[in-house]
Amino acid sequence: MPASLPALVKAMRIQEKARGAGFDFEEPTQVWQKVQEELAEFGAEYGNGQPLADAGRAERAAKEFGDLLFSLVNFARFAGINPEEALERTNRKFISRFQYLEASAAQDGQNLSEMTLAQMDVYWNAAKAAGN
Repeated sequence: MPASLPALVKAMRIQEKARGAGFDFEEPTQVWQKVQEELAEFGAEYGNGQPLADAGRAERAAKEFGDLLFSLVNFARFAGINPEEALERTNRKFISRFQYLEASAAQDGQNLSEMTLAQMDVYWNAAKAAGN
């Protein structure tokens, strides 16, 4: 496995190789249960959303987050979704909506750095309604 591969692509290839060796879940529901298990483990480390100031806790949370991402990539494989493509689509959608938010706020004489999240959400929801 080339070390230079992006992590999402590498996770996909690792899982395909494991599947080829017979090391795989049998049903999508099993994979979804694994996603839920990993989400709970990450939540246990991350806790109540407070900053991860403690280095040991931050490291454990990062490991659990990696496990969660890996299990989501595996679920995507079972669902027939290419996670790299799905994430890239979401990136483009976010950029489009954010650019709409920036342009619309500027047109209304608003400065994003001075707006509340609730004020920005008005523009964000307008971007969604406009099909961005």
